Amino acid sequence: MDFIFSVIGTYLDWDVKSLLIFIAVFILTADYIKNRRLASFPPGPWAFPIVGNMFSVDHNRTHESMTQLAGKYGDVYSLQMGQEWMVVLNGFEVLKEALVNQGDGLADRPPQPLIMDLNDGLGVIFSNGHSWRQQRNFALSTLRSFGVGKKSLEPIILDEITHCSKDIYSHQGKPFNPNLILNNAVSNIICSLVFGHRFEYRDEKFRKMIICFERALQSQATIWAKFYNSFPLLMRHLPGPHQAFLQIFSKVKDFITEELKDHKLNWDPSDQRDYIDCYLNEIQMSKGQPDNTFDEKNLVMCVLDLFVAGSETTSTTLRWAFLYMAKYPEIQAKVQAELDRVIGQSRQPSMEDRANLPYTDAVIHEVQRMGNIVPLSVPRMTNRDVQLGCYTIPKGVTIIPNLTSVLYDKNEWETPFTFNPRHFLNEEGKFVKQAAFIPFSAGKRLCPGESLAKMELFLFFTSFMQNFTFSMPAGKRPVMDYHFGITLAPCQYEICATSR
Repeated sequence: MDFIFSVIGTYLDWDVKSLLIFIAVFILTADYIKNRRLASFPPGPWAFPIVGNMFSVDHNRTHESMTQLAGKYGDVYSLQMGQEWMVVLNGFEVLKEALVNQGDGLADRPPQPLIMDLNDGLGVIFSNGHSWRQQRNFALSTLRSFGVGKKSLEPIILDEITHCSKDIYSHQGKPFNPNLILNNAVSNIICSLVFGHRFEYRDEKFRKMIICFERALQSQATIWAKFYNSFPLLMRHLPGPHQAFLQIFSKVKDFITEELKDHKLNWDPSDQRDYIDCYLNEIQMSKGQPDNTFDEKNLVMCVLDLFVAGSETTSTTLRWAFLYMAKYPEIQAKVQAELDRVIGQSRQPSMEDRANLPYTDAVIHEVQRMGNIVPLSVPRMTNRDVQLGCYTIPKGVTIIPNLTSVLYDKNEWETPFTFNPRHFLNEEGKFVKQAAFIPFSAGKRLCPGESLAKMELFLFFTSFMQNFTFSMPAGKRPVMDYHFGITLAPCQYEICATSR
C-alpha cells in the first residue's frame, strides 16, 4: 500500500511540475506572440519577457540612456515597457517631421494609469480630443485676457521680483539655497492669474504645497511609475513611492479645492477677477450644452496643470541660470555690462528692452538649451497609423519626443556640450533664434505656458543680473549634476548673491 501511495505521490508531484512548466511556457509564448516586433515597426533592443525593456535604461538618467540607444538603433527606435510599446524619436529632423508635419496623428496623450488615477483624463495637459481642445482654448484665451503675453502683465511680474529680491538681499551675500525662494516667487505669478492673489513666502501652507509639487514631478519619472503604468492592477495594491505620488498630488488638489471654495463664497459673475472666476462663469454659461466639459472637477485639474506649465519649468531654469553664472563669471560680467549700458540702475527691466539686449537674450536661451528642463517632453500617442521614414507606427503607440537629442544635436549646435551663448548670436552680435531650439516641444501639443515662461525668464533673469552678482561659497565649485524627473532639476545647492 505504501508503495502505491508513493507512486501516486510521485505522479502527482510530476503532474504539478508539468502543469507549472506548461503554464510558464504558455505565458512566455503568449507574451512573445503578443509583443513581437512587426517587420515595419521600428527596431530596438531585445526585450525580456513580461517586463520588456524596463531594465534596459537607467531610470535616473533616462534621457541619456535613450539618446545613447539612438546611436545603436537609429533616430526612430522602439522600447517595450512592460506590456506597452513606445517609440522614441531623436534628432531635430525626425521630431520636426513627426510633431509638426504629421502633428495631427500625434496630438493625443497616452492614457497612463498613474496619471489617469490622478486626473481621470481631465485638465489641459493630459486630456484628449474635444475636452482637450475646449479646455486648452479656454485657458489660453482667459490667460491672454489677464495679460499673458502682453505688457499689462509686466507690473505683476516685476512686483513679485521686488519681493523675491528683498528675500535674497536679506541673506547679505551669505550662502543660501535658492530653491524655495524661486519656486515661491514664480508660483506666485500663476497664483495671481489663477487665484487673484499672491502668497507670502513664509506662508507654511503654500510652502508645503510647493515642496509637495516638486517631489511629485520627480517621482513621476521613476521606475516605480513605469511599473505602475505597466502593471496597474497589481501596483495599485502594493506599497511604494508610486503611492506617495498620488498622495502628494491629492494634497495639492485639496489646496486648490480650498481656494475654489473661497472663490465661490465671494463670486460675482459681473466681476471676474481671475481664471477661477472666469471658469465658474463658464460652468454656468455652458450648462445644458452638448459636449460640455466645464465642471468643478475639471477646473481643479486645469488649475493644477497650469501650475505645471507656468511655474515649475521657469523656477528650475532660473536655478540652472544661477549655477551657470557662478560657473562662468566672465559671461555673467558681460551680461551685467550690457544691462548697465542699456538699462542702468535707475529702473527695472522691461520686455521692450529685449531687442536691445542680444547677448543677455542669448545667455537666457543657452541656459534653457543646456539646462534641458523637460528632457523627454510629455509623451504623445498616435491616434492613427503614422508613417515615419520606412517605419509604420500603429495607432495607440506611445511616442517619446527626446528633446535632449535635439538640444544637444551635434548637427545643429557648434559646441553642443559646452555652455556657449554664441549659439544664438550672428557675426554682428545680433540675436538669432535657432530652429532646433525647442525646449517647449513643438506642434499641436506645444507647452501652453510658453509665452508666460518666456516673459518670466527674461524679467527675472535681467532683474537678478541687474541687482546681484552670483558666486559659489568659498572653497566650493558649481556641481552641474541633476535629479531626473519630468523636469531636469539641478541638485540642491547653496549660492552667494552679492548686491551690486
